[in-house]
Amino acid sequence: MKHLLPILIALLAAAPAGAIKHPSLLFTPARVEAASRALKTDTAMASAWQKILAEADAQLTKGDVRRLEYPALAWQMTGDTRYADKVREVLLKTADVKSWGDREMLARRPAWRSELQMAHRAFQLAVAYDAVYDRLSPADRRHIAGGLYRLAVEPLLGDWIDDTKRIHSLNSMGHNWWTSCAGMGALLGLAISDEVPEAGRLAREAVDALPEWFDFAGDVIQHKPRTFDRTGGMYESINYASFGITEALLLRLAWLNSHPGERLPDIPQMDRLPAFFSHVAYPRTGILYSINFGDSHKNVTGESSMLLARAMGVDDPATLWYLGLVTPGQHREGFPLHFPMGFLYTPRGAKAPATPGLPTSHLWPDFGWATMRDSWSKDATMLAVKSGQTWNHSHADAGSLILFHKGVDIIKDAGNCSYGKPEYRNYFFQSDAHNVVKFDGGGQPAYQQYHGAMLPGSVSGLIDGGNIKYVLADATGPMSHAFDRNFRHFLWIDDVIYVIDDIHSHRPGSYEWLWHPGGKAVKRGYDLEVTEGDAAVLIRPLYPRPLAYSNFVHDYPEDLTWEVRQGPREDLSGSEDYYSFKLPGSTDRVKGLTAIILKDSPVDKDIPVIERREGKDWIGLRVTRDGKVTDIYINQLADGRLMHLNSWIDADGWTTDAYLFAVSYAEGADPARPDELFIGHGSALRRGSDVHFSSLAKLNVVAGNDGIKATGQPRMNFKLRDRSGRLRRHQLTNSTK
Repeated sequence: MKHLLPILIALLAAAPAGAIKHPSLLFTPARVEAASRALKTDTAMASAWQKILAEADAQLTKGDVRRLEYPALAWQMTGDTRYADKVREVLLKTADVKSWGDREMLARRPAWRSELQMAHRAFQLAVAYDAVYDRLSPADRRHIAGGLYRLAVEPLLGDWIDDTKRIHSLNSMGHNWWTSCAGMGALLGLAISDEVPEAGRLAREAVDALPEWFDFAGDVIQHKPRTFDRTGGMYESINYASFGITEALLLRLAWLNSHPGERLPDIPQMDRLPAFFSHVAYPRTGILYSINFGDSHKNVTGESSMLLARAMGVDDPATLWYLGLVTPGQHREGFPLHFPMGFLYTPRGAKAPATPGLPTSHLWPDFGWATMRDSWSKDATMLAVKSGQTWNHSHADAGSLILFHKGVDIIKDAGNCSYGKPEYRNYFFQSDAHNVVKFDGGGQPAYQQYHGAMLPGSVSGLIDGGNIKYVLADATGPMSHAFDRNFRHFLWIDDVIYVIDDIHSHRPGSYEWLWHPGGKAVKRGYDLEVTEGDAAVLIRPLYPRPLAYSNFVHDYPEDLTWEVRQGPREDLSGSEDYYSFKLPGSTDRVKGLTAIILKDSPVDKDIPVIERREGKDWIGLRVTRDGKVTDIYINQLADGRLMHLNSWIDADGWTTDAYLFAVSYAEGADPARPDELFIGHGSALRRGSDVHFSSLAKLNVVAGNDGIKATGQPRMNFKLRDRSGRLRRHQLTNSTK
């Protein structure tokens, strides 16, 4: 025993601390066994497996390091040594590669030794090494692990994690690059940690840092917003949210799989992922769409992030609803069933609910997005509004909107293209590619793309009363070089969305409204009609002036003129038209009101009658359709021109200080007994001596068939007259203003 002790001590010293058991990262034995069983009864799984196997067979010849996951999974599923031997061959060959450094990145000062393509390869190498570990000799393992550490782990974690070498921070690159480079470098480091303990130590640091990435609160000095909204979701576009979150969760899941029983700190943002991706989704006949603000595309999904969160215990029914809508492979970075991760992690046999079980509207107050829809059914109508930060993947689109209707983004975002193209920096990123208001020919300053908007925009006041919905976008900050007031109100009543612009510029100048049609656009009289398939809308400017009725614009000298402009198509295959509506003359204050009329079909002639009306200190509309009348009033005194005086007006017998209010009633009935009521930023509504609404603070209130809803303050105490004529007291609380 005396002679054996030194040998035992030497063996213990050589063994890596906290050694992991292979395979155990992502292609775990339990997942592989479950998939093998499912093949016998699940035809979809069987079909997906044939596609995976075909790709694995192709890799027996190609040996592409970027597709190693296929032969790696085939080896685990079949035990066919041809796949393991090919993976071993590629691993040995890769370990001898001199460098994966990118010339452009290395030319930076300090040099960036790592980048996204290296991170993508690191993922493939990690799952491959883990999968064939038991087929490798000790010498193979040492050689491969040493080479992969030098080639990928050390550059990735050196640039992003290692205290002695790190050149990046969460502040400089605290979005998808951090999770991809740090996350995939750590995943590969975890895979080789038994052979290279230093790789395991750095992987541990990356895992411990994941909650810090999710909680990153922004950077005031560099004008960068917090990464995640308090209600969930990531501001950088659906594309980069899906990508960045997926990379983070791949590492977290692999760590938990390889360290059974270990508890990691909770990440609350992970629990909110199903709701986030559901709220930004547009179910339709065909592939699922998502809103494409920023550097994203309509076909991008969040399936990969949702699957990984579900694998770690986020059992939200919205995930099953969402996955049931995704067309396999519609998103190149997703996890469809015929991809190895989708094959192993897609839930089987679970019944998807008919809806996600979420409200039809949602506000992200921290990064300035909102969505409102009339239902969760396919091909319904959904309005998306954005007015947050501008920087990096988040475009110069403060106050912009996207409207989905009858399966089409009938008023669309122009999109994006490859970042190296001049069309990207000169058009797609800039205000011209979005549905915004410009001043003297200009939108947001171009420098905001790189430096951010010093004063970001915001979205607030969301209220969904069923038939009446409202939200306010404040785009003043990003346009503060030109405007000291730049509000855009969205009021949706029945089949009309009213876009109300309240703008004040530092000096007199010219105003123009941009519209990007998602179909064929034809000017017909006072309207711009947009049609695509079964979808059709009318865009009808009403204030400050209507569109000039015809091409004889000299006969309509005060009305809006129009100009058809061309911008590049998203795929750069040519150009497409968008529209500019210009207000003649020069002014420093505008109240713009545009009605977007939702048609049931392109041939639908049953549209509401809309009349312009105005009185002392107010402008408004009377909308009549099918025996229903809606009167809308805009208070001209409530636009910031008064300081300490309240903004009282008298309009059609109503006395109010509300910025905006609307009443709906049956044709011929008494407006004093409205069926529906909306108050926007008001504290009182009276008719003669009768109090209809009273609150000490100005609120947004909807009263109708869906009950009473209010926003505007965290604590709301108000009185509201009901249909029977009784004045009732209400007390509500709201977590967001």
